[in-house]
Amino acid sequence: MARTSTPPPALAPDALRVISLGGLGEIGRNMTVFEHEGKLLIVDCGVLFPEEHQPGVDVILPDWSCIRDRLADVVAIVLTHGHEDHIGGVPYLLRERRDIPVIGSRLTLKFLAAKLAEHRIKPVLVEVKEGEQLTRGPFDLEFLAVNHSIPDGLAIAIRTDAGLVLHTGDFKMDQFPLDKRITDLRGFARLGEEGVDLFLVDSTNADVPGFTTSERDLAPAIDEVFRTTPRRVIVSSFASHVHRIQQVLDAAAAHGRKVAFVGRSMIRNMGLATELEYLKVPDGLVVDIRDANRLPAHQVTLVCTGSQGEPMAALSRMAAGEHEITIVEGDTVLLASSLIPGNENAIYRVINGLTDLGANVVHKGNAKVHVSGHASAGELVYCYNIVQPANVLPVHGEARHLRANAELAVKTGVARDQVLVAANGHVIDLHEGRASVTGQVEVHNIYVDGQTVGGVTEDSLAQRRTLGEEGMITVVAIIDTDTGRLDDAPDFIAHGFEHDASTFLPVIPAIEKALAGAAEKNTTDVAELERLIGQQVQMWAQRTYRRRPVVIPVVIEA
Repeated sequence: MARTSTPPPALAPDALRVISLGGLGEIGRNMTVFEHEGKLLIVDCGVLFPEEHQPGVDVILPDWSCIRDRLADVVAIVLTHGHEDHIGGVPYLLRERRDIPVIGSRLTLKFLAAKLAEHRIKPVLVEVKEGEQLTRGPFDLEFLAVNHSIPDGLAIAIRTDAGLVLHTGDFKMDQFPLDKRITDLRGFARLGEEGVDLFLVDSTNADVPGFTTSERDLAPAIDEVFRTTPRRVIVSSFASHVHRIQQVLDAAAAHGRKVAFVGRSMIRNMGLATELEYLKVPDGLVVDIRDANRLPAHQVTLVCTGSQGEPMAALSRMAAGEHEITIVEGDTVLLASSLIPGNENAIYRVINGLTDLGANVVHKGNAKVHVSGHASAGELVYCYNIVQPANVLPVHGEARHLRANAELAVKTGVARDQVLVAANGHVIDLHEGRASVTGQVEVHNIYVDGQTVGGVTEDSLAQRRTLGEEGMITVVAIIDTDTGRLDDAPDFIAHGFEHDASTFLPVIPAIEKALAGAAEKNTTDVAELERLIGQQVQMWAQRTYRRRPVVIPVVIEA
C-alpha cells in the first residue's frame, strides 16, 4: 500500500524527527527512523509476512527509500528483540551499507548473525544488555529490560537535545516470567521522573482488557496434552519462541518423551538458544529426527514451525501429506502460537487438514496453550501512569490497536492533541516539548520474491491473482500486414478453465472485425494490433464465462 508524499519542512536544529516506515496499521515490519542534528538512528527493521492475496511473496520489507540517499548518516540500527518482525529486514538494509553498526542484546544478535551469514554479510555487531548506556552520534542510548515472548527484549531510551524518547519495543508485564527477567518498571518510573517527552508504546493488545496471563499459567494445559496423548505430540511454534519451547521441553522430560526439532530455522535457533543457555535442555532429551523415528510413538515429541499456516513450513506440508513426517490417528498437534490477523484462513486450512488425517489438534481456541507476548490494557495504563509522558505515539498494531492505545493514554491524562495516531510514512517532529505531524513520505510495500527485492509490484500481484482465479489465454495470430487480415485461424492456448478445440471459434469473427477496422485506419503497429486482439478476447471471455482471464496476444507478421 502506497502513501502519498507531503514533504515536511526543514527540521529545526533543536528538534527531533521520527518517521515510522513500518509497523503502524499492521502487525509486522517494524522500523522507526529518528533524525537529529543531521544524523539518523534506526530502531528495528523487520518483515511482514504475506497474506493470501499476495501470492508468491516471501516477505514484505519496510520502504526505506526516503533515507536511501542518506545511509551514510545512519549511526546505528538498534534492535529491541529477536523476532522476525523486528530483525528480518536487517540483511536487506545492510546489503546497501554493510558497515552500519547493529546494536542489540546477546540472543538478538545471535539470531541476526545466523541470518546474516546466509546472506554472506559480515556485520558490525555491538552487544548490550539492560542497564547499559552508549552514545552514537547525537543520540545517547539507555537500555532497559522488558519481558516478552522471547528472551532478552529491550526498551530503548533515546536522549537528545530535543528531549527524551522512550520506545518500549514489544513488551508485557509478566510478574512470574519463566526466565525471572521482569520488565524494568523502576527504570520506566525513573525516566518518568526525568521527563519523557515522547513515549512510543506497543499497541498489539491495547484493546484487550486487564492484564496478560503469565506464561506459567499454561503449564497445566500443556501437561494435559502430554499426559493424555497416546502417540506422538507434534508442537508447532515460532522458531524464536524460546519460552514456549522451554515449557514443551519440560513437559516432554516429565512424561518420558524425547524431543526432535524439525525444520532448518527451528534447529538453528534452538541450537543457538541452548548454546547461550537461554534454553535449558536436560542431557539426552533432544535427539535427531532419525533417532526419534525409531522410538515408540508415545515416547516422541516433534517441534516444528508452521503455526501461522505458512505454505512451505513443516506443519502445513504435514497437513497436506507432503512431508516426510506422516500424521496418523492418535497423534496430537499442539499449535503454541497466537493467530496473527490475516492468517486465519491459512491456519484453519491446516487445522482441518490435520484433523482429516486423524490428529487431535489443540490450539488457543480450544485450550489454554498460548498467552500473548504483549501488554494488555491494564498494563499499558499502569505504564502511562508511572511514565506520565508529554506526548504519545502508539506503535506496533493495526488501526484498531493504535486507536485503543491512544484512548488509554488520554484516559490517564495525556492531552488528546498530544496523542498521535499515525500511519506508516508520517513525519513527526518533537520540538520544544510538543510532538506534531509535519508531513508524510511516500511508502510502499517492498516485496521479496525469491532473490528479487522490489521487483514485484501491486500491478504484478494483481496479475498473479487474476492468473490464479481467472486463468490465462495466449492468442497467437499470424497477420498479413499489407491487408490487416488473419493469414490463418489464431492458435489459442488456455490455462485455468475447461476448453476444447471449438471453445474459441466464436471469438474469431470479433478478432477479424477488429483487425479490419484497424486496416481501414492503416494501423500496422504490432503492439496496437495485439491490444485489439486482447481486448476482443477479454470481452468474449467475460460475456461467455463471466471471467476476466489474463490475455497474452502475440502477433506474427506473415
